[in-house]
Amino acid sequence: MSRLKGKYALITGGTSGIGLETARQFIAEGAAVAITGRNQNSLEAAGKELGNVLLLRSDAGDIGQQRVLAQQLASHWPRLDVLYINAGDVTHHPLQEWDEQSYQRLMDINLKGPFFLIQSLLPLLANPASIILCGSVSAHIGLPLSNVYAASKAGLLSLARTLSGELHPRGIRVNGLSPGPTETPALGKLGLKDADEQLLRDEIRQLVPIGRMGTPLELAKAAVFLASDESAFMVGSELLLDGGVRNL
Repeated sequence: MSRLKGKYALITGGTSGIGLETARQFIAEGAAVAITGRNQNSLEAAGKELGNVLLLRSDAGDIGQQRVLAQQLASHWPRLDVLYINAGDVTHHPLQEWDEQSYQRLMDINLKGPFFLIQSLLPLLANPASIILCGSVSAHIGLPLSNVYAASKAGLLSLARTLSGELHPRGIRVNGLSPGPTETPALGKLGLKDADEQLLRDEIRQLVPIGRMGTPLELAKAAVFLASDESAFMVGSELLLDGGVRNL
């Protein structure tokens, strides 16, 4: 298995769920992989699980740390072939329960941080290179309580289109990878009260036409495709793995 042989790949938010499984699949396909996370213990646990991986502690919502991350990566690697922006804040609240600080924190992590990370990594990005932005089916549907989260993901998917138009002359293509409901630890980090979380889970299950949630492995396999040269003609687009939710 060598679809990513010789490539250097950075995955943000790579300590659990989709990010961790994607790191595992990238390594299996021959890539040199770096992952980020905010928590040092979680990073070290992921490192033990993955083996040969570069661990970089970084807060995805801190703009200064995005620049430091780029500098750290440049000190280890000659270039960057794949950037998978997977780190995200999945907080869901009813409209009336949001405050400005919580709103800004989510937007910093999900939209502002990724923008400035890409900017900081520009000198390191190879020609050709693939940038994968983790979107969400929530950007396409009107799921209750997803208000701010869905807006941030819609903005990120817009960046996939606009930055592709700007960066393709440099050989850098940008695409979105949008999960539908997926069985990950993030489901327990929505920031909801127990009753609201259960209501949301029940509603999510009812949304999926094929009757189940996706798995991190299914999303990771899609990320391998977007990272590889097999997707070289895919530019400014979105790969949606949602069990049919978008078609409702």
